[in-house]
Amino acid sequence: MAPSRGYNPLLTSRYSLKIPQTRRYSDFVQAVTNPSNKSHIYISRQDNPYLNLSIEHYLLQKTPPDSTVLFLYKNEKSVIIGRNQNPWVETHIPSLRNTYDTLLVRRRSGGGTVFHDRGNVNYSVICPTPEFDRDKHAEMVMRALHKLGVDRARVNERHDIVMDRIGAGHEDPRPLKVSGSAYKLTRLRSLHHGTCLLSSENLGIISQVLWSPSKRYIKARGVDSVRSPVANVNVDQHDFEEAVVAEFNELYKAGEPVFLKENVAAVPEIVKGVAELKVCHFEAAMKV
Repeated sequence: MAPSRGYNPLLTSRYSLKIPQTRRYSDFVQAVTNPSNKSHIYISRQDNPYLNLSIEHYLLQKTPPDSTVLFLYKNEKSVIIGRNQNPWVETHIPSLRNTYDTLLVRRRSGGGTVFHDRGNVNYSVICPTPEFDRDKHAEMVMRALHKLGVDRARVNERHDIVMDRIGAGHEDPRPLKVSGSAYKLTRLRSLHHGTCLLSSENLGIISQVLWSPSKRYIKARGVDSVRSPVANVNVDQHDFEEAVVAEFNELYKAGEPVFLKENVAAVPEIVKGVAELKVCHFEAAMKV
């Protein structure tokens, strides 16, 4: 069994479950659930990972089954692990909060562990399952990066966005990963979400927090992450958002994005989602 002493205090959230007093979220709910809306674009201006991941799950559950949705958001410094991953294998838990003041959050999709911060914009595309393609929307983001001058960006065989190194003689010849992806597929709806390292100031600590000294001693039933060297693409957040929105509109003619404010945190299903993510439910994952 993996060690568990001291684990729960490390997961204590800095966010309160206090719900905003305003109840004026009905316009958002109506837009999300309107069956005539065949394409949607939402951009969050909150950096709470519990809230943003719950908004994403709400969009997956509530948008019409024949619609396609783009959701862009960024989170404060946090490590996001996949649904089936063991945190003791994937992360150096003592350093997360004690050294680097980093949250640990389990998302609802599969895939590997990723690092989020305010220099990292995350994109989600939700679409009908029959239309799901693991490369289609990664290539959409790649085209946006090309138009911003990141010519070396390409989608690799793992459906991640990487940049080939310039010149020869590098000690590590592997391409630099700038965007990783994860997926959640249901009978009617499918979710592809990914990261994109724009201007993170924390590249130096990623290898420290996404490393576990316990891994050699634990035989886990979960999914191990594939480690890759990473890099920033060095583009502005708003330029990136505009470029991705433009590429999404080329595909789906969605129109202008809706910017989400704090009041969406009062939507009952989102309130429930935040509460679920904040529960320290990692005990099962620690049993190996």
